[in-house]
Amino acid sequence: MSHSLVISISGKGGAGKTTFTALLLRELIRSSDYRVLVIDADPAMNLPAVLGCKVKETVGELVDRLEKEVNPDEVTVSFEQMIWETITENEDFALLAMGATERDGCYCTVNRVLARIIDSVSKLYDLVLMDMEAGLEHISRRTDRDVDIFFIVTDASKMGLHTASRIIELTKTLHVDFKHMYLVGNRFPKESVKILYDFAEEKNIECITSLPVDQNISQFNLLGKPLLELPEDSSILLNFKNVVEKYVEPLL
Repeated sequence: MSHSLVISISGKGGAGKTTFTALLLRELIRSSDYRVLVIDADPAMNLPAVLGCKVKETVGELVDRLEKEVNPDEVTVSFEQMIWETITENEDFALLAMGATERDGCYCTVNRVLARIIDSVSKLYDLVLMDMEAGLEHISRRTDRDVDIFFIVTDASKMGLHTASRIIELTKTLHVDFKHMYLVGNRFPKESVKILYDFAEEKNIECITSLPVDQNISQFNLLGKPLLELPEDSSILLNFKNVVEKYVEPLL
């Protein structure tokens, strides 16, 4: 590809977006030597802990620190360089945490910076994974532009399906052009999987997998262990192998 493959993960808070991002990354860095940048675009910032990473500085913190010296709404070349210096380099991937600013809890400036980062990152990485903030704000602010694959994660709840439905409808209303958009079910009991696929058919979106309940994930989260170290016999990993082989690697 002449540009990096950009993958965005969205959905209701608590639906499993961060877990999906972490395990997708796990499979990607095991399947090949891809240069991967992971962006935690959720102000809640759960991804670094799930990946077992420490963050030097978030983009939001950088904006707060420099707001008296640089107008963050006019992202200059020097400011962009400072942003890239906040990237945490790990052995198999790089991590950038967006965070939030202290100004009345505003996330607008960080969103604008994120859009610029998406535009400028193409020459540096093969893959960009974005764990987005919960809900719909990132779509209404158009920070998901230039996305190749858009995964919508829903859990087995009415609110999860409702949020997924709103996200699908909002992408149509705003004419956001995702090259590929897929639905992912998370923690659906076997007797409820048909509801998930019926919903996908009704919304005219392909549901590519229903992730099983995996006790290893619950145990790792409880103990604060990185999901990248999930054992190979974990039942959920076959789902991610299929997702990468069928939906990600053909675009690389």
